[in-house]
Amino acid sequence: MSERIYKGYLPGQHVISAYGAGGFRFADMSHRGSILVLPSGIQAIEARDIADVTETLLKPLFDLPKGLVSFLLIGTGAKSEPVPHNLRQLMQGQGINLEAMATGHAIATYNIMMEEHRSVGALLLASA
Repeated sequence: MSERIYKGYLPGQHVISAYGAGGFRFADMSHRGSILVLPSGIQAIEARDIADVTETLLKPLFDLPKGLVSFLLIGTGAKSEPVPHNLRQLMQGQGINLEAMATGHAIATYNIMMEEHRSVGALLLASA
């Protein structure tokens, strides 16, 4: 089966199988750019760094039933970056635990937590 190019939204939960060269692979597809990975699906997002992560960008997460995602991993690119205080407060107000780390580590952690059937989501920032 040949790999398809991802076009913006894929329903369902999927393992992230590869990361690099500014993109990701999942479900026999490839995508260049950042993604929001939720139990409901994977969505392309317009974010290049942690400063681009806003309440509006996270709306699909906040629209999910409470408790469906109780832990959000943020992959901040090639290296770990601190989460801005306002974003941490926003997540706390939604009852969602937040952890930021390099994107490769966030993918590995997400895949393990998903396989364990934990209520996890991930915002994965691509890096070149």
